[in-house]
Amino acid sequence: MLNDKRKLIITLALLLGSGFAMTSLVNYYVSKAAIRESIVANELPLTSDNIYSEIQKDLVRPIIISSMMASDTFLRDWVLAGEQDVDRMTRFLHEVKARYGAFTSFFVSEKTRIYYQTEGVLKRIRDSDARDAWYFRVRTMKSPYEINVDPDLANKDALTIFINYRVFDYDGRYIGAAGVGLTVDAVRNLIRAYQDRYQRNIYFVDKQGGIPVFGSDSSITATNIHAMEGLGAIAPRILHEGAGNFQYNSGGLDYLLNVRFIPELDWHLFVERIENEALASIRNTLYLNLAICILITAIVLLATSFTINHYQSKLEKMATTDKLTGLVNRQAFDLLVQQVLREQSRAGTSLLAIMIDIDYFKKINDDLGHLAGDNILQQVARVIENTVRKSDIVCRWGGEEFLVVLKDTAATQGRLLAEKIRSAVEAGAFRYKDEKVVVSVSLGIAAYREGEAPDQLIYRADQALYAAKAGGRNRVHSAG
Repeated sequence: MLNDKRKLIITLALLLGSGFAMTSLVNYYVSKAAIRESIVANELPLTSDNIYSEIQKDLVRPIIISSMMASDTFLRDWVLAGEQDVDRMTRFLHEVKARYGAFTSFFVSEKTRIYYQTEGVLKRIRDSDARDAWYFRVRTMKSPYEINVDPDLANKDALTIFINYRVFDYDGRYIGAAGVGLTVDAVRNLIRAYQDRYQRNIYFVDKQGGIPVFGSDSSITATNIHAMEGLGAIAPRILHEGAGNFQYNSGGLDYLLNVRFIPELDWHLFVERIENEALASIRNTLYLNLAICILITAIVLLATSFTINHYQSKLEKMATTDKLTGLVNRQAFDLLVQQVLREQSRAGTSLLAIMIDIDYFKKINDDLGHLAGDNILQQVARVIENTVRKSDIVCRWGGEEFLVVLKDTAATQGRLLAEKIRSAVEAGAFRYKDEKVVVSVSLGIAAYREGEAPDQLIYRADQALYAAKAGGRNRVHSAG
């Protein structure tokens, strides 16, 4: 029975646990796929679009300012007039810087190779100076402008993003380069603001894979995406395709990446999100669901175990208890008496059996009915129970007979207890439907003999009972 119960509990635990776990895992992976699809198809592209709009407002604005400078009639007229009044150019550049909030503004003349900035003449451009290579690149390029990151000589070599715009006279002849500059730190702060707003990692990548600008609090340490763990493996494909959705693994984390090309800057915009962080909420939900599953499984198993124990106890009680009197029945007695005999044998103590029979019980049934007889049996059973010790065994033997086994009791004590039972029954106020019923019992006592079987002991007690009944009933007789 115990093994069957254990098998049932284990089977239920496996069924419930596996069922709940499978349901939770299926929901987790479905949710994971849905969230991943949402990030790749919607969140990152939408963020990229929003950031591009911000870039147009925040970074493309210097391009427009540089374009206005290059087409400004004052600047062209001043150059064509021979660059006579340097203060006028200085005031012009200072006005551009102040009005538009630029970090610096400048003009380099093709004719004189003088570098003008807000504080006056900075230097003269030379093709032999490596720091002036930018100008000679600009004067020969086909596009109207470029974006270049260089140290700014006029501002203690602060790393600056320059918008270098080609300037032409009214006849389309190249006369110099003008533009404004933003500090890289300022641009990094812009990107940092984007990152804080959108909770994404954001940085720019040029056509060679270099990373000219990234957020000031970014975890990026490499200067080129080819050198980045995980990303380097797909860098050639990204730069070849120019835009799209990508995925890579770095440091044990999965990154979802959206790339788009910003033609105004000639850079690629990288917007990425760590998939593991995006899935943190549903992972927590999975853990919570599994915890709830374990709790529910435990509750169900406890309830099942309790129910099984309850009904098992009830069945065992039904199997070992006389339904009418509530006393031990003969089936249970056979088990109990074996245990008592083993204890008696080890301890070397005495053991007595008392067989009890209700006198003239048939007459009670005949005169008052069987329901009255059943009621009297119940009352007699209570009297016997209340008279003997709790450690003694009281059994309904059958019909109107009861059997009492007295543990650790000498013959003299057994005789006294038997007399006590007889007297208690005789003096008992037995009633049925307010009618007094006179009841007496006859008792036979037998002492256990070493080595005899329980049946032999009971047989001798039964013989002593017959002797008591033959002697006139309502008396106690001891077996020889």
